[in-house]
Amino acid sequence: MTCDRQSRLTRLHQIIVTAAQMQEIETQIFAAGMPVAALMEKVAGLISQRIMALYPLEQTRTVGILVGSGHNGGDALVVARELHFQGYQVLIYTPFTKHKELTNQHLTYAQSLGIPIASEIDLVLTRDLLIDGLFGFGLSRAITDNLAATIQQVNQAGKPIISIDLPSGIHANTGEILGIAIQATHTLCLGLWKLGLLQDQALAYLGKLELIDFDIPLAGVELILSKSPARTRFTPELGLATIPISKPLVTHKYQQGNLLLICGSQRYAGAAILAGLGARASGVGMLSIAVPASLKPLILHHLPEALIIACPETATGAISDLSTLGRDWQNHYSTIACGCGLSLEGGDILPNLLEASCPLLLDADGLNLLAQRGAIATLNQRQPPTILTPHWGEFKRLFPEIAPDQNRLELLQQAAIASQSIILLKGARTAVAFGLDGNISSPLGGCPVAIVPESTPALARGGSGDVLTGLIAGLVAQNPDPTHLLATVTSGAWWHAQAGIWAAASRTDLGVDAFTLSQSLIPALSQIKERDNSY
Repeated sequence: MTCDRQSRLTRLHQIIVTAAQMQEIETQIFAAGMPVAALMEKVAGLISQRIMALYPLEQTRTVGILVGSGHNGGDALVVARELHFQGYQVLIYTPFTKHKELTNQHLTYAQSLGIPIASEIDLVLTRDLLIDGLFGFGLSRAITDNLAATIQQVNQAGKPIISIDLPSGIHANTGEILGIAIQATHTLCLGLWKLGLLQDQALAYLGKLELIDFDIPLAGVELILSKSPARTRFTPELGLATIPISKPLVTHKYQQGNLLLICGSQRYAGAAILAGLGARASGVGMLSIAVPASLKPLILHHLPEALIIACPETATGAISDLSTLGRDWQNHYSTIACGCGLSLEGGDILPNLLEASCPLLLDADGLNLLAQRGAIATLNQRQPPTILTPHWGEFKRLFPEIAPDQNRLELLQQAAIASQSIILLKGARTAVAFGLDGNISSPLGGCPVAIVPESTPALARGGSGDVLTGLIAGLVAQNPDPTHLLATVTSGAWWHAQAGIWAAASRTDLGVDAFTLSQSLIPALSQIKERDNSY
């Protein structure tokens, strides 16, 4: 593969489009002279090749094709024709009586070739493999009545299903299930990643996701994307470009980041350890951890290289104040992170934290302290960057004034802008929004939202978030430049997910405990780096 081709594919996998943007891109291609029929032939030919690679004729003899009325159905009919020519026994089913002109032409030609058309869905469901070409990215209405019943039968048939572009019934922007949706085994996304495929709601319907590149001119795509706020799908190339893997030959620990973690309580002592282990893996030069005084021996045992600061504590074992940090401590660090295992039984230390002159990361009880004060009003009074890492429940407590009827990414963007902060919203598809004034630097360009496209349910165990907080805080401490923070924070979330995937590969579905996760960060990144260097 040539460097130019590899560079193009790398960029292609980072682009996310809405249905309207994809429509505009297609219109631009057709206006430039590409015939609709020719593009359909090219796209469907690529789909056919991929299907034959996934399901060779020796193993899969019979194929059922579900055909919609629009161009998605046209793609499916060209696939039906190509599979027929290769020896597959193809059966077509369409629940529609009217089709777009080009789709109807392909249907007529398929019939002329002797490809049978089933009158009932039951006949199609006996096939070895099903191809879903019912709806494309333009669907916006709920699927009901007979068509909904048909899709339910398809899902219950227990056959492998390949969806063309996206599973029929999924909203291309929000990932919402429009009444009912095909539960695909594979989804072959066409040209560019659709935003809905990267939303939590759609995840259970997608199966294995793949992008089918049909050579969309990137210059035109970039021009269209420049007209509205862009979103980036975070890739290994972006992660390796952002994480400070290589260090200067001449340096010292304070030049490699000076991080303060404020965390832990008698009730949640392990959270402080896990956050520290996450920070250790980040490569940060100097790590200080402020904990209740009674926890100092325990934390020092697990993190002997860290400076452990014993803080006064309440009768219940929570930090009561930060007096032992010394004078003017808010200006001594390149990043401060607070919240892991903190407990709300301690003193209100948030006012002192908000005076910090460096980036401040708040998680867990740090977020709960902020919610008690009102996140938007409080953060708008703070000048240095603030990073928030909530899950959905914490997000709703932080931003009760944000309208809940919008989709997840719109809410995230709105909250980040309103609070002038960077928000990492945890989920199966973690997303990070940049709400600070000013430009966002390379490698994400002017993109205000980045989405981590992979994760694993194995991370759904207590302590995973503590590791994430320490990891991101350590990365930010090494590069606290506000214009780089979106890429830095997202790279931490991506790295954390990759470590979970790497660890889960040998631990079945039992999940990955947080300590194992912290120990998997370095080997997972090393494996990705080796794979990247082998291209």
